[in-house]
Amino acid sequence: MNMLAPVDPPEVFALLPDAAVAKFLGRGIQSGLELPPQVALARACVPYDSRTAERRRTAPVRELLDEAMRRFADDRSAADGWLAPRLHATLRLTRAEAADSRLWNHLAMVVAPDYVVWRHRGPDTADGRGIATAARFSGIHYTQAFSRLWWAAELFRDGDDYDPVVTACRNQDVLNTTLRLDVIDHRPTVQAMIRVIGGFLDAGVARPGDHVNAFSAAVNAAGSTLVYDVLAADVDPDADELLQWIEAGSDAVVGWERLPEGPSDGRVKPAAVDALIPLFEQLRVEAPLRKRKSAREGEAVSVPAPRAPGVVLSKPSDYL
Repeated sequence: MNMLAPVDPPEVFALLPDAAVAKFLGRGIQSGLELPPQVALARACVPYDSRTAERRRTAPVRELLDEAMRRFADDRSAADGWLAPRLHATLRLTRAEAADSRLWNHLAMVVAPDYVVWRHRGPDTADGRGIATAARFSGIHYTQAFSRLWWAAELFRDGDDYDPVVTACRNQDVLNTTLRLDVIDHRPTVQAMIRVIGGFLDAGVARPGDHVNAFSAAVNAAGSTLVYDVLAADVDPDADELLQWIEAGSDAVVGWERLPEGPSDGRVKPAAVDALIPLFEQLRVEAPLRKRKSAREGEAVSVPAPRAPGVVLSKPSDYL
């Protein structure tokens, strides 16, 4: 792919309003033939305060993205599982900070527009070059190119263990569907789901994406009548440990060959996960598979309704 070389990113991240992205984003940028107007975007940005800016350096994130493009040049979707935990461990945020779309806008438009195009540009068409959709540059948390990876790492990790994140990213339907569900606010439910999904992915089931969608929908629907927290009680993560991990971020080195360690804010109790596995295995077996048609036939796969941004902030500790 011929892609314009990116400009040197600024030293620190800033907050770029959605309106600025809408104003300047065009097909040339979405196709990788033009760079976003850096000067105009810089004028539209809101800077972080000096203390916050100290842990908002762009260079470590930019290095990660360059390495991901090098490693996964032949399989772009495989970059998600490698990048998600490392992005999360490098750009250390509270959930409230990560819910601010302006940070992800800045990363996509100013720091790494080339990565957005590399990862999400569609195939060329008869009448022009393929593009990365606007929602990949500025969009809801489960669609925007970088926000989706951070939230996948945040919601699928088990305390400091990122292994479940890697499993989740093995199938794109987990990010496209499961990441939207209300039930993933409950940590034992998440870990039980990932164990079941990992099991049938390892088994090599046919049409794995259809299985992911059907299973996820079944778990979410059952959760509207069954209170999973009664079946598998959870405790709130340790907010102090999370804040200490965030504060240590400026001195942390995230390796490329081994998974980093997340915040030691508490893992899910194995007994809570084990309590849900029999029910979830039953739901997986009984979940109806929808027939998936190709895009050219004009019928998309139905998925659970998306939820509004921010509802993942469900407990007081989540608002840190």
